[in-house]
Amino acid sequence: MNKGLLVIISGPAGSGKGTVIAELTKGRENEFRYSVSATTRKPRPTDVDGVTYRFMTREQFEVLIADGEMLEYAEYVDNYYGTPARPVYEALNDGKNVILEIETIGALKVKQKVPDAVMIMILPPDGKTLEARLRGRGTESDEVIIKRMRTAIGEVAKLDKYDYIVINDDGCAAKAAEDIYSILRAEKLKTGRNLHIRDDYFASEKKN
Repeated sequence: MNKGLLVIISGPAGSGKGTVIAELTKGRENEFRYSVSATTRKPRPTDVDGVTYRFMTREQFEVLIADGEMLEYAEYVDNYYGTPARPVYEALNDGKNVILEIETIGALKVKQKVPDAVMIMILPPDGKTLEARLRGRGTESDEVIIKRMRTAIGEVAKLDKYDYIVINDDGCAAKAAEDIYSILRAEKLKTGRNLHIRDDYFASEKKN
């Protein structure tokens, strides 16, 4: 009855996912848990185990894979990255909404394992705004920006696989966050998530 929602949030680099998620969870820390990915790469000086990533050995990661304990995973530059299932399920069973910020390929893998996960894609209003944000960072070369835009095209092409789209216009992260919160409130009222009401509706009368 009190199970939380698995909330999958995707969006191209520059869509403002991190900012929107921060607005969504601000003041609602008791409602949400952020899923921390696992990796076999070595920690950097600024990394905090369990916060930045869950750091583990390659052997530990491969045991989780073999035991079916990874919701999704991928190998990149000789290191594994993925989402351990156990912490996610524990938080959901504790009634917390779990936020999984992940790219589209991983998101679709998770959806196969957790069909009732809520998939949301965050996008700027248009491609020009997205490119302007990337260039506005002033930290990436034209070559990198072109690569990110090509990746974004592929991500947006998978939009039909998602349940909802939320537009994050410039300066409107708080509104985008409220849109997501409204989605989650509606999801919790869906009939399929509340069939216990049908089963228990007249239970008190039967006892009498």
